Amino acid sequence: MIDSEADVLGDLALAAAERSPQVSAMLLDEMTRAKFYSRERIPADVVVMGATVEFDDANGSTRSIKLVYPKDADISAGRISIMTPVGAGLIGLREGQSILWPDREGHERELAIVRVRQETYNSP
Repeated sequence: MIDSEADVLGDLALAAAERSPQVSAMLLDEMTRAKFYSRERIPADVVVMGATVEFDDANGSTRSIKLVYPKDADISAGRISIMTPVGAGLIGLREGQSILWPDREGHERELAIVRVRQETYNSP
């Protein structure tokens, strides 16, 4: 995880604890396990804020999304908020890794990271 994003992500997770307890817990969990790097030193295949992530889902289809802060989210444009279950689950993963995440019905689905493209993205 990029060190300069940690405070913003932590604040978002804590602020969402009552409204979205599952997402808040997932993001805080990821942050406790994270290794922190400066933007210049983070490996290029790690999902960070603003990264475009290509992944295979449990249905066998490949999707591409950009991980963004809530104010920039637009699902029709492929911009997914960090404050969604899939967004919180993706942060910090690397190409080749996979996660189980809950869908809207509460079923766990596997996502496998195929490709990560990091892009410059300004914090809120």
